[in-house]
Amino acid sequence: MEFIKIPKVERVKLIEQNSLNNFRNGIDGMLYLTTTHLIFVNNDRSKEIWIVHTHISSVEKLSISTAGSPIVIKCKTFQVFTFMVNDERDCHKLFLSLLKLSKPTKVDDLYAFSYNPRGTIEQKDGWDMFDLSMEFMRMGLPTKYWATTEINRQFKLCDTYPQVLCVPVKASDELLKGSAAFRSKGRLPVLSYLHPNGATISRCSQPLSGLNSRSQDDEMYVKIILNSNAKMRDFMYIVDTRPRINAVANRAQGKGYENTDFYDNIKYHFLGIDNIHVMRNSLLKLLEVCSNTNASMNSFLDGLNSSGWLRHVHNVLQVSRFIANAIGREGRSVLVHCSDGWDRTAQTCSLSAIMLDGHYRTIEGFLALIQKEWLSFGHKFTDRLGHLEGDSKEISPVFTQFIDAVWQLMRMYPASFQFNERLLLDIHDHAMSCQFGTFIGNCERERLSYNLKGKTYSLWALLWKRTSNYKNPLYSAAIENETKQLLLPSPFPQAVRFWKGMYNRFDTGIHQRESMEESLAMLDNENHLLEETIKLLRKPAIQNRPESERDNKADEAALVDQQSDVTLSPDTCGDSKFCCDTEEHGGSPSKNSHASTDPDSDNWQVLDGVA
Repeated sequence: MEFIKIPKVERVKLIEQNSLNNFRNGIDGMLYLTTTHLIFVNNDRSKEIWIVHTHISSVEKLSISTAGSPIVIKCKTFQVFTFMVNDERDCHKLFLSLLKLSKPTKVDDLYAFSYNPRGTIEQKDGWDMFDLSMEFMRMGLPTKYWATTEINRQFKLCDTYPQVLCVPVKASDELLKGSAAFRSKGRLPVLSYLHPNGATISRCSQPLSGLNSRSQDDEMYVKIILNSNAKMRDFMYIVDTRPRINAVANRAQGKGYENTDFYDNIKYHFLGIDNIHVMRNSLLKLLEVCSNTNASMNSFLDGLNSSGWLRHVHNVLQVSRFIANAIGREGRSVLVHCSDGWDRTAQTCSLSAIMLDGHYRTIEGFLALIQKEWLSFGHKFTDRLGHLEGDSKEISPVFTQFIDAVWQLMRMYPASFQFNERLLLDIHDHAMSCQFGTFIGNCERERLSYNLKGKTYSLWALLWKRTSNYKNPLYSAAIENETKQLLLPSPFPQAVRFWKGMYNRFDTGIHQRESMEESLAMLDNENHLLEETIKLLRKPAIQNRPESERDNKADEAALVDQQSDVTLSPDTCGDSKFCCDTEEHGGSPSKNSHASTDPDSDNWQVLDGVA
């Protein structure tokens, strides 16, 4: 409360996005400032806009004008609000308050620690939904070559890795410790994904090779990983996701990359994904283009191209394609790393797993994948999403880029994913909002120290409760189960599209055409309701019919169906409460919202994306 310098601001005008050149046009109302939200209410109280403080990316106080003092609020969900405050002193107090409230200095001040869902979910729900050991078991572990180890219990070996790791059976503890000592942040190579053909994706950080350093333990360990492939042991790939020049520059800092003179039977590839700073600047340029409502088609396309965002998304997809192709088609194991192994490594390991395994294209599997590759293996969510006051250079849209890349795959293969675009948007927005404890912390060790399970609620519980909202009506589970599909994205750059539904979804004055998926979902819900109504109507009709006229088998079956309770639940009816309820959606408007089979069998199928 000490940061709230003014709890209520009167005589405020909300400037619509398409009226930014005329500050006198807008909606009159007032602003309320709470410890968690900034709330705008228009004068007749028919419209409310709730902005959770942790969604605020930046606050800018513009020069005073004859219409008042403008303040611009940009959100991490790519929504932009411009308020014209009549009193300049009130505007300055509001500005200072939002600067502090949007960037807490302590974890306990984040929204998740005060959020109360009012009984919609229980605090214990969701936290144990996805277990790393169970996910390894689903892949078929332990095997003759791979098994879990407790060498990282209490995070003694690597404090940014999970406590449960999967490593080659032949690797001794001493060898693992030697490898960890030679890897940045102690992030030694560990199993990320085991394919049914025996090929594996392993992840790690860059070696501390410097100009000419080496580690015989690390070299031996990588050789054991190669020999842990049940079939293809002549060589394996090491994929360095960085541009070569970046990796070479790191050698001067005592880091670098594996020297193929020391590592036997290795094919090394630099695949050129730019660093977090390039990605941050690229997104800023993209958002600048998106916010220009007066841009011509040529200037918009030029700005979109010069931002480089689509090129970066394409690069991430192509590196993931290379890994998935090596595993699924060639049957060769791949070791993946970037610098510290928690940004580009997380992106490419996740996307290649989605391309390889249909399980990760289901709702349950996708959430489990994020839990494993991003949360358990230490993507720095607190730093990258800017949850707390800190070094702004650590902020980068790595997770946003991953979500965008998944959407690109969904667009190329619309019938291969059980979930729809809404799930991607809700995960993205809630990761930013800190409304739930799931995405707070930089690693598993930090989350345990914050006692998030005992003090906050899990996002997985809410999403799992709302799964009916996320079903893709085009999804064909039968095809996914009957064939092993390797989904490779198109290699052509024109296959990557600008995602208006993410970056321009809050535009006013633009009537977006209803998507085919939403139309099909509505038809599917209506069809389900009609089927339930038919069942209800058939029961009295059958009961009133003379026994001699009844079709015994059909009527008995119909009556048996009616013995079960038929209830039309909100989920069945496609309730959209999650998308508009302020308490559950982390600050969106509450009213008038803007806002394992044999890999050698004949039914292995490779699908290659086309533009």
